[in-house]
Amino acid sequence: MKSVLYISFLLMFTQITFAQKNVVVFVVDDLGYFDIAAHGSAFYETPNIDALAKEGIDFTNAYVSHPRCVPSRYGLQTGKYPARAGVPGAHGKDECNIEASEITIGQAFKNNGYTTAFVGKWHLGNTEEAWPQNRGYDVNIAGCSAGAPKSYFYPFNVPQNPKRSGNHRKIEGLDEGVKGEYLTDRLTDETVKFLDQDHKSPFFLMLNHYGVHTPLEAKADLVKKYQKKLEGMSFEGPAFLMKDGETKQYQNDAVYAAMIESVDQSLGRVVQSLKSNGLYENTIIVFTSDHGGLSNRGVGNKRKIATSNLPLRAGKGHNYEGGTKVPFILAGNLGEVNVNKDQLTTNTDIYPTLLDLCELPLVPHQHVDGISIKLAIQKSKTINRQVFWHSPMARPKSTGDTNCTVVREGNMKLFHFYDEQRYEMYNLKNDPYETNNIFDPKNKNSKKLMKAIQSWQKEVNAVIL
Repeated sequence: MKSVLYISFLLMFTQITFAQKNVVVFVVDDLGYFDIAAHGSAFYETPNIDALAKEGIDFTNAYVSHPRCVPSRYGLQTGKYPARAGVPGAHGKDECNIEASEITIGQAFKNNGYTTAFVGKWHLGNTEEAWPQNRGYDVNIAGCSAGAPKSYFYPFNVPQNPKRSGNHRKIEGLDEGVKGEYLTDRLTDETVKFLDQDHKSPFFLMLNHYGVHTPLEAKADLVKKYQKKLEGMSFEGPAFLMKDGETKQYQNDAVYAAMIESVDQSLGRVVQSLKSNGLYENTIIVFTSDHGGLSNRGVGNKRKIATSNLPLRAGKGHNYEGGTKVPFILAGNLGEVNVNKDQLTTNTDIYPTLLDLCELPLVPHQHVDGISIKLAIQKSKTINRQVFWHSPMARPKSTGDTNCTVVREGNMKLFHFYDEQRYEMYNLKNDPYETNNIFDPKNKNSKKLMKAIQSWQKEVNAVIL
C-alpha cells in the first residue's frame, strides 16, 4: 500500500515539476520609464505594477528597438531590428506588414504545442492577412491595423472629439459593447475570459493595451481623483523646456494619470485571475512598454503632451534615453533566480528569452538580433553586446526628433545625426541623462563606435531617406 501511495505521489510531483510554463506578456502603449511609482513618480499611482516589480525582476537597462509604435512592435514580434525590414522608411512609409515567412514569437510558441492568444493593439499590417490570427495566434481580439482608438469609451470607433481622433483606423472585433464601457477594461475582460477557460495545453498570451496612447480619455472618477491630487502639488518654472523641440517638464495631467491607473488595475485583475485559476505559480509574466512616454513636441507646436520623462532626456520619437528606455519587469516562474538586473537588453530579446526560460528550442535564424538573457536572470552573468537604433523618418514638427543612427556598447552611446553629419557621444554611467557630449573623432571609443554604425548600416541595408 505504501509503495502504491509513493508511486502516486511521485507521478503527481513529476507532473507538477515538469508542467510546461504558461506565458503572459503585458504591453502598455507610450508608457515612459518614470511613469510608474516604483521608478519614482510622485503623481501616478501604480500599486499593482509596483508589486510585480518588487516580487519579480525590475531591469534597469531595458530598451525597445525603436522609439515609435510600429517598428518597436515589429522588433518584439520578430526578434529583429526593424531596420532589417526597412521599418520605418521603406518606400517612404511608416507602416509594416510582418511577412508570412516570418516566425513571430506567437508562432514559435504555437509550434511547440501552445495555445496562443493576442488581445489589443497589433498595428502591424493594413489587411487581415497580416493580423495576429494569420501570424501565429489562435485567438485574436482587437488586433488589427489600428494604432489608437477613436474613442476609449464605447462605441470605440466613434470619436468623442472628431478633430482629435477622427483619423484613426477602426478597431476590428469590438463592435458589440455597452455604452460608456472603457476600452482598457474591455480588453481586460476579454483577457480574463481567456484565462478562465479550462486550458488543456500551455498558453502564450499577449495583452497589448491601446492605453496610454492618445487620445487622452479616462474614467471620470479617476480623473477627479487626480485633479484633487494636483491641488496639493506645486510646480516651479515653465511648463516646457526649449530642448529637443519642446520638452514637458512635469507629470501633471490628471487624465493621463487616470489612464495609467486603469492600466495598473488591468494588471492587477490579470494577476488575480492567474491566481484564482491556479495558474500563477506556473506562469511567466512580462510587463513592459513599446517606447518612452509622449513628452516632446516640435517648437511652436501646441499639441497636448501627456507626460514628462525627466530626468531622462526627451521621449517618444527620440533615441535619447527618454524615448527608448522602458519599464521591463519579469515575474512568476523564472526558475532559480540569481539576477544581474543591470543587463543591457532590448525588446528583441523577449522572444528568445521566453523560449529559453520555457526550455523550448530557440529559433536563431528568426530572432537574429535578440539574445536570450536567461544567464543574466539565473546566473547573474553579464552578456556584453552592441545595441543599435535607426530612425530615418523623424518628425521634427510633431515630436521634435531628428534622423539618426545610434549604437550603445557598455556605457558608451554614440549618435550619428547623418543628415547634419554630426555626432554626439555620452557615457551613461557618468551621464545617464545625456547632458555632456564627449564625442571626439580622435578618441578610441569614438572611432570604434563610428565604424560599428557604418558596418551595421550596411549589414541591415538601413534605409537612408
